[in-house]
Amino acid sequence: MGLGIKRKIKSFFDFLRTNCLYGSRKNVFIGRKAVIEGKIEINSNGKVEIGQGTIIRRWVCLKPWGGSIKIGENCTINSFCHISGNGGVVIGDNVLIATQCVIVSANHNFNDPELLIREQSETRKGITIEENCWLGAGVKVLDGVTIGYGSVIGAGSVVTKNVPPNSICIGVPAKVIKSRS
Repeated sequence: MGLGIKRKIKSFFDFLRTNCLYGSRKNVFIGRKAVIEGKIEINSNGKVEIGQGTIIRRWVCLKPWGGSIKIGENCTINSFCHISGNGGVVIGDNVLIATQCVIVSANHNFNDPELLIREQSETRKGITIEENCWLGAGVKVLDGVTIGYGSVIGAGSVVTKNVPPNSICIGVPAKVIKSRS
């Protein structure tokens, strides 16, 4: 828990009461040996799964907004990350996500200028981050994207299109600069 000190939590309900700024017991599943370091925010409207051995650092927001967020085993989600699972987010095993990353699996429609944007629908295509990926600090991943196995996304990049496996991507929008294989 805080400052890297692990402490035993008597029950899952004690965890939610002491570590979630906003949460629910319903539809939140945390695997064995997962570590939640300090306060996080979980929106209970949807499903959140955190795999075994995964570390979630303090001040992370997990908001499924009626969708789902599934984080694999042995991942690390660093402080101040925000994951919105409206359209579904699947993060594979052994993924490293640096501080201040934003992953949003929905996008507002804004085609009708006669309607307020908030009154228009949204797309919900979903996001998949396959196993063994690393997202550098401040990366943004937008709706409808798959980041292939073993890929590295450079700090500050904005991922708007699918990334092939074992790619190194940087930029706004993110572009493949070389392959790791």
